[in-house]
Amino acid sequence: MFGNYLIGLREGLEASLVVCILIAYLVKTDRKDALKPIWMGIGVAIALALGFGCALEFGSQELTFEAQEALGGSLSIVAVGLVTWMVFWMRRTARHLKSELHGKLDAALAMGTGALVATAFLAVGREGLETALFVWASVHAASDGTPRPLVGVALGLATAVFLGWLFYRGALKINLAKFFTWTGGMLVVVAAGVLAYGVHDLQEADWIPGLRNLAFDISGTIPPDSWYGTLLKGVLNFQPDPTVLQVTVWALYLVPTLAIFLAPVGFASGKGKVKVPDEQGSRGSQPTKAS
Repeated sequence: MFGNYLIGLREGLEASLVVCILIAYLVKTDRKDALKPIWMGIGVAIALALGFGCALEFGSQELTFEAQEALGGSLSIVAVGLVTWMVFWMRRTARHLKSELHGKLDAALAMGTGALVATAFLAVGREGLETALFVWASVHAASDGTPRPLVGVALGLATAVFLGWLFYRGALKINLAKFFTWTGGMLVVVAAGVLAYGVHDLQEADWIPGLRNLAFDISGTIPPDSWYGTLLKGVLNFQPDPTVLQVTVWALYLVPTLAIFLAPVGFASGKGKVKVPDEQGSRGSQPTKAS
């Protein structure tokens, strides 16, 4: 459940920050007339993400067992690739997110309503589609027959929306560089488990050999139906009887990816802090417009 909460929090906070930065900028620059197209774009992006998630869930139920495993395994690997790219991208751009969005919004304002809808849609839609895919893959990997994975995601998204609202009201400051570094590191660990489970799905679909070649089997020590077995599976997608290929892929992904991700990249203290202006504006520096 914690792993899914982290997914909802991390992905949801990115989308919330994008929304509050766009809206705060329009309010501060006295362009409230442009808020409606922005909300339209956000609404379409959310609807698309929900539709994509429903298509994955209900569409896969019509397939044979082998086809379900092949689809689940393939999409799990794609989801891990997208999430890995996302955490590296966000760590690199967290300091410049605000100015980057301001520049795109200035260009959209000059082009008209359609451009505003497209800007909001693209800014939020990418996060929504990534979230839908990774959540589906993570829930599919957990597959414990309970609603806990979805509850975890919902709680994470609710927390993200609340934090985004606090950002907008100016009641919360956070070092985004540090936040996205630590949550990104934890998400890499979760992604490693999803990747290993995706490989297992492909083995069950008979796309990859080695299903019977187990690396170890500690089911007697950590029963999958025990509370601690369930906890480990929910947090890390832990499997007490993984195949040799699963363990190999897990290690080859986790160790180098985490080492590269946590390596110093020159973030200076305080440079990642973002304070979103409130509706009354502030006497600080004015937003920088794109030249």
